[in-house]
Amino acid sequence: MSVDAAGRVAGRGGTGSGGPAGDGGACRCGQCPHGAREGHRQALAAFVALREDFAAGRGVPAGLAHSAGAARQWVSDELTLSAKALAERRAWEGAGWPVAVSRRTAWVVWAAVLALLLGQALTAVGTGWTAGRTATLTAAAALALGVTAAAWRHRRQAGLLAPLIGEDHRLSTSRAVAAAWVLTVLYAVLTLAVELAVAPGPDARRRLLPGLGLLPSAGLLAILAMACAVAVLAYGMTAGRVRSGRVQKVPADRPRAADLLADDAGRGSFTDAQYVLVNAAVAAFALVRLADDPTRLPALPWVLVVLAGLSGVTYLAGKAVTGGRPVIHSVVRSRELGDLAAPIRTGDDIEIRGTGFVPPGAGTPDRLARTVVRIGAVHVPVPLVPVPGGFANPTDGVLTVPVPVDVEPGPVEVRVITAAGAETRPYRIDVQD
Repeated sequence: MSVDAAGRVAGRGGTGSGGPAGDGGACRCGQCPHGAREGHRQALAAFVALREDFAAGRGVPAGLAHSAGAARQWVSDELTLSAKALAERRAWEGAGWPVAVSRRTAWVVWAAVLALLLGQALTAVGTGWTAGRTATLTAAAALALGVTAAAWRHRRQAGLLAPLIGEDHRLSTSRAVAAAWVLTVLYAVLTLAVELAVAPGPDARRRLLPGLGLLPSAGLLAILAMACAVAVLAYGMTAGRVRSGRVQKVPADRPRAADLLADDAGRGSFTDAQYVLVNAAVAAFALVRLADDPTRLPALPWVLVVLAGLSGVTYLAGKAVTGGRPVIHSVVRSRELGDLAAPIRTGDDIEIRGTGFVPPGAGTPDRLARTVVRIGAVHVPVPLVPVPGGFANPTDGVLTVPVPVDVEPGPVEVRVITAAGAETRPYRIDVQD
């Protein structure tokens, strides 16, 4: 079984086309969202089946069976070709995501306005409709119109999510929190503006103006300033550390909601999760205060301001200590069972032990295949070694590569170049004749 450059499935009875005989008539044109999604699903299934066959020792040509090194290299090349085809299908699937998510976010915004309308209508039973209810609904509709216009303007860049997506194609936690506070403050200001507009006379307007006082709203403004400052500092810290090589960044296929609570590898992140949850709780408190008294900006207790500040400091501290360069700790000759102890010679396999060889987010097969070891002046691609459910080589802490015959005997420097482009410091070994 294999996957060709178009992502077609060959072997095991597949026809390799998008017709009914191969997949029940599912569209696999690659030009529509459903077709791209179905094509990616088929390519992924084919790749997994191919990897499992190789992991079980099936599919290797008989002419290569006598040489373990040649068979391993052939398997790695076949898996690399299939992984590239799978990556192409994944890219086609993600190409239609921005427009689709732009429409969905606009629907979500107006659904929130409708939910607010229903909530106001239900709570008005028995108490009557008030100017405050009109103000909150009008402000929500005005903010929704502005947000929808911005989403339409950036509909090919994911609409509302466009400002929240970083250069690595992931949702930025700090930007999302800052944007949430900007929208919260805008909503509060618009609510007061509508209250002023519908006030019955000059005296009523003068009574509303103290609601915009600096001292009562200082806590809200302080949290807004902190959230924006954290977003700017987080971007600067990350960009600077990437440029200096202290952080390895691999672009994601597309943004996901889980990016707000997880690291680049998709694992849950404490610093990100606490930052989102603390600010969500404080923002909810601010909105409740606004609903209770829509004639003034919500006054936040300073204990909540301090809590949000501590959360931001924790988030930035996490940004400052995460990541790092790939490092080689040692290089040893890979010894098979029964082999005698010997120095490293050309043709031998060497095992490179260290850390950071597979950056977060680089666990897909096509990115694993981009890991390279430079031995002297020779660049050696790290072979993909399949095992059931994944790969035994490369891993984050161990790489196994052959020493090519082009390497001159004597002291030789070994470097690892990861999928993110980061390079380790040289590690010297001795290659014997």
